[in-house]
Amino acid sequence: MRIASITCVFPPYKGGIGNVALSNAEELKKRGAEIVVFTPRAFLLDKKIPTLVRVKKLFPVLKYGNAAILSQFAWQLKNFDIIHLHYPFFGSAEIVWLLKKFNKIKAKLIITYHMDVVGSGLLGKFFQLHSEFLMQRILNSADKIIVSSFDYAEHSNIKNIFKKYSDKFAEVSFSVDLNRFHPRPLTSNLLKKYEIKESEKIILFVGGLDQAHYFKGVNFLIKAFYKLTQKLDNIRLIIVGDGDMKFEYEQVAFNFGLRDEVIFAGQADNDDLARFYNLSDIFVLPSIDKSEAFGIVLLEAMASGIPVIASNLPGVRSVVENGINGFLAKPKDAGDLAKKMHRVLKDKELKKNMGVNGRKIAEKKYSPEIIGDKLNKIFKNL
Repeated sequence: MRIASITCVFPPYKGGIGNVALSNAEELKKRGAEIVVFTPRAFLLDKKIPTLVRVKKLFPVLKYGNAAILSQFAWQLKNFDIIHLHYPFFGSAEIVWLLKKFNKIKAKLIITYHMDVVGSGLLGKFFQLHSEFLMQRILNSADKIIVSSFDYAEHSNIKNIFKKYSDKFAEVSFSVDLNRFHPRPLTSNLLKKYEIKESEKIILFVGGLDQAHYFKGVNFLIKAFYKLTQKLDNIRLIIVGDGDMKFEYEQVAFNFGLRDEVIFAGQADNDDLARFYNLSDIFVLPSIDKSEAFGIVLLEAMASGIPVIASNLPGVRSVVENGINGFLAKPKDAGDLAKKMHRVLKDKELKKNMGVNGRKIAEKKYSPEIIGDKLNKIFKNL
């Protein structure tokens, strides 16, 4: 089985689509597939990461943000049995659709629909028009559509397609590396680096701080944290991530008088990222709209044995079992978010139980082996 995996981003770029594309490809490779990942070359000298699969980075004819036109697909996608397109991928998804429409490629097409794309102004209008006129055609051309949860599909821009062609859809969650993310004793290096006292309670956020990840709701998290500081002492907020909006968020923290209480840790390497979870008492994902469809970082936190608090959004709420491994909060409601964080931090037994439950759920539902087997079955059935 020869598979072409197509993704707009790929590690070391920090983002869910690329990490899922990598994990999916490696799991299929382990099960005997011959797989090639196609992704745009961002720079002349892209960094390479160790991986089991072959990665071909193509020079785009045009690139804007995470959108790219890869005209090479006209000849690069021949002789594959299956094309696995990670959507959205503006510019190249259309090429794949046209090639299939005009029978230039004979491969079966599987599309993993990651999320809706929402924006404002002219960009928002473009996304809306694309969804109405092109996205429908692209998805209709697929032989199979994979979503991380049916809950998200039922409430997203593809809800009409899901309702009409439900038999074309498959639900396959994302996975988490249980060996990399797991409960372990706190190490002192991060405490020393950021001058954190062991007595302090730590709230953690991990995510992109660039325009592409505007929907993460970091400004609402900082506001909620400010409200929390009015009730609790000895607490810190650590924000792990980088991007062109970082300065804006730093200004929000500064305006609330939280220069010392909010730590902007920047991008973390693989080892430090796992340690940040182990350092923390709560993980928070305060996303604001349906651009957030799942939240792989929630799985990383759960696997690490810490409670999670996330916005009550379609898809995201399929990961958080409210009151079991964490709490769901109202989107864009800093007061409700602060209330949920306060409840966990004030109840040691609740915090402990939620952490234990989170690890159990991660092991039961989100291991790479379980997800890999589901994917392999779908691909082989085609």
